[in-house]
Amino acid sequence: MALSLAGKRVAVLVETEFIPIEIDYYLKQFPALGAQVDLLSYLWGKPSRTLVADIDNPDKIHDVRTLVVDKDVADASADDYDIVIMAANYCAVRLREILPMGSLGSPEEIATPPAVRFYASAMENKRILKGAMCHGLWILTPRPDLLKGRQVICHTVVFADILNAGATFVPAPSHVVVDDDLVTARSAADLDAYFQAIVAEADKRGA
Repeated sequence: MALSLAGKRVAVLVETEFIPIEIDYYLKQFPALGAQVDLLSYLWGKPSRTLVADIDNPDKIHDVRTLVVDKDVADASADDYDIVIMAANYCAVRLREILPMGSLGSPEEIATPPAVRFYASAMENKRILKGAMCHGLWILTPRPDLLKGRQVICHTVVFADILNAGATFVPAPSHVVVDDDLVTARSAADLDAYFQAIVAEADKRGA
């Protein structure tokens, strides 16, 4: 039986405070369907970087997971990928903030972080299938023009932000919403349904 995503490339934008089960899922399930997965983050001029995430475990006080990333989103092009996913939790918040510590920033700078530009570039390319779960849509709030009119679902923490950006919140009972080339899900609890929706849409589109 042919692998449904054979030869496809998947980019996952990730940062510290990622959700381990989400990243583990992608690293196992996408290759099982024949796709190559690249984890992208900021390397700050180094060949690799170790990201850290806390794990909710009442039996362990200091339970953490690490993840080594060796591809810098600043050097990557969204057009090289067939599927682009913004990892859940607070990854999007960290990836859209690269101003110097103590900087007040400016309205002109909010859309300039490389990860924001990378995901925005993916949004502008209809060939690329995009995914954002939980808090992931925060990567797009610096570019409200790309969220305006899109049908999405997200974590309630992000609800006000996506509405202010002009998106339409869809309270789907499945907790997953497919709007053409954009697949969104409410939370990591919906990971399996979210992944299946991405694969189904990729199959349908030949992404």
